[in-house]
Amino acid sequence: MINDPLDRIAAALERMSPAPLEAPDFSAASAFVWQTGPDRLEPVPLVSRVPLDLLLGVDRSRDTLLANTRQFAKGLPANNALLWGARGMGKSSLVKAIHGALEVEHKALKIVELHREDLPSVGRLLSVLREAPEARFILFCDDLSFSHDDQHYKSLKAVLDGGIEGRPDNVILYATSNRRHLMPRDMIENERGSAINPSEAVEEKVSLSDRFGLWLGFHACDQDQYLGMIRGYCAAYGVEIDDDTLWAEAIEWQATRGSRSGRVAWQYFCDLAGRRGVAL
Repeated sequence: MINDPLDRIAAALERMSPAPLEAPDFSAASAFVWQTGPDRLEPVPLVSRVPLDLLLGVDRSRDTLLANTRQFAKGLPANNALLWGARGMGKSSLVKAIHGALEVEHKALKIVELHREDLPSVGRLLSVLREAPEARFILFCDDLSFSHDDQHYKSLKAVLDGGIEGRPDNVILYATSNRRHLMPRDMIENERGSAINPSEAVEEKVSLSDRFGLWLGFHACDQDQYLGMIRGYCAAYGVEIDDDTLWAEAIEWQATRGSRSGRVAWQYFCDLAGRRGVAL
């Protein structure tokens, strides 16, 4: 009789626990999004990205990340990368464009997007990816940053350094952030001013970004680069416009937005292409 309640409890717990994640078909797509509740890798049939040669003003970062990714795709040593800096300057676009440029010659190269709020589940995701050694995975975390009371950054260390298992050889992490150290500057300054041992407290906060082998900085563009980006889009999509009109409209557009970046350049070009009846 004692076993009956125990059996019922065990059965109830088994019903509550999620079913084991089935091995996904990685040949179904080259891009996936990690979802939780339940855990699954959703294939992305069409990735939203721009061609690599349309990303202007980021030549050094482009060449460095492209070489690093090509090494990884070939099964050679490569570094995790943190793309940080000014918003709208093509950090996430560069990651997606590089994957798009290399997936043609390296069919096994996949990209998996991991949302910041799902970082606590990263261990389960790594276990799934580890079981597919025939593929190479870029684990992509966009717009990564942490607030004062956010402990998710500790989960990220499992990807960068790993525990006793280590990071799978077929996984590399590319993250983008507006912050060089992934945390607010005032958070680091407060640690310096209020901690019993300031140097140790600050080291704990900045050590996460130190775990990225590549730091690629993105800085605000000047006016010539901004206009050059738009002119490059016009040439690529066959939109004809004279220089004086382009200059006047593009400058007015960026003035009304209060900022100048690659994102603003693309937004103006989308408006221009629509007015000229050109489909993108």
